[in-house]
Amino acid sequence: MPHYPSWQDTLAGKTWRTTHFPRIKADMPTFLGVPYAIRDEDLAGADAVIIGAPFAAGWGTKYSGVDKAEWLAATVRVRQQSIRYRGGYVQDFDLDIFEHLKVVDYGDVDIPLEASYEGTVERILEAQEGVERKVKAALAAGAVPIVIGQNSPCASYAIGRPVAEHVKGPVGMISLDTHWDCWPYDWATMNDHIAGSTNWKDKLFRDCPSYAIRNLVEIGERGMLENPEIVRHYLRNGACFMPMWKIRTELGIQGVIDNLRHAYDGTAGVYAHFDMDVLGGAGPTEGDILGELAEPIGMTDYEAIRIAHEVGKRGCDGLSFLCIPPGSAIMYRVIVYAVTYFLAGLAMRKAGQTGP
Repeated sequence: MPHYPSWQDTLAGKTWRTTHFPRIKADMPTFLGVPYAIRDEDLAGADAVIIGAPFAAGWGTKYSGVDKAEWLAATVRVRQQSIRYRGGYVQDFDLDIFEHLKVVDYGDVDIPLEASYEGTVERILEAQEGVERKVKAALAAGAVPIVIGQNSPCASYAIGRPVAEHVKGPVGMISLDTHWDCWPYDWATMNDHIAGSTNWKDKLFRDCPSYAIRNLVEIGERGMLENPEIVRHYLRNGACFMPMWKIRTELGIQGVIDNLRHAYDGTAGVYAHFDMDVLGGAGPTEGDILGELAEPIGMTDYEAIRIAHEVGKRGCDGLSFLCIPPGSAIMYRVIVYAVTYFLAGLAMRKAGQTGP
C-alpha cells in the first residue's frame, strides 16, 4: 500500500483558499468547497447533492485483502483531494460549473463504524436505510444525488431503488464494473433482504420493475469471473454489454459513448453506477492497491472520466461510486475528476449547450 499523505501534508500542497473553506469535520472539507448542507431544507434549489456513504461489507478488518480503514477513508480523502483545485472552472471546456449549477455537500451518512466490521443483516439494513433517506431528500429537492461510497448496498442499491421510486416511468442503467454483481443471492449473508456486492443488481431488477434489462448498459467486465448462465441471461434479454476486450479491439471510447443511448431509449430516467474496480491495473497507479479485486485489461482513468462526463451531458437522476481504489491520492483525484466532469456535463445540458 503506497504512503498516503496526511491531512496537514494535503493542506500544505494545495493551491487555493489558504485554509478558508467549508468543513464538515476538522479534516473533511466539503467537495470543491461547495456549501455544506446540514438539513433537508438546505437542499432547496440544488442541482446536485454530494453524499458520503462510508461502508465496507462483511465481517472482520479486511475487505478483499485490504484493511477496511483504507476503504472507509474514501469519503474523507476524496473531499480532501478536491480542495487542491481552485473551484468549478474546467479549463478543458472553458466552463465554470458553478455559474450554471447549485451544488451542495450533504456530508456523510451517519453509518455506525460497527456496521463495517460486524456484517449482521440488521446493521447492513440500517446503513442502507440511512443512505436511502439522504438520497430521497436530494431527489425530493429536484437534485441529482451523487453518492461516494465503497460497498453495496450503501453505494448501489440504496441509490438505485430511490431513483426508481422517484422517476415516473421506465429507468435505464449505466454500469461500469469488473463484475456483473448479478448472482441471485448475497454471498456474504445468504439473506434475501440484502443487496450485497454479489447480487445488488439482480435484487434491484427484481424489486423495481421500472428497470428493464434491455435498458442496461454494462461496461468493463472481462475475463473468467462470471457464471456463463448469468451473463447469457442478460444478453438474451437485451442488455448492451461492452466488455473491455470489445472496447479495446472494436469500439474504442467513441463506440462506448454511442452505445449509452440504450439506457435512454424509451426511458424516463437513468441511474449511473461506477464501480471503480473497473480500472484494474490500467489506472494511473498500480492495480494491486485493490487487493483481490484487481484484474488485467482495466479501463483507464480517462475512459471512466469521459463516460461520467457524457452521462452528465445526456442527463442522469442518480450517480454512485463504490470500490474506490484505496490509499492512493491520484486515485481519489480520479473520483474528483469523474464527479466534476459529470457536473460539467450537467451544466452544459442545463445551459442548452448539449443534449441526448
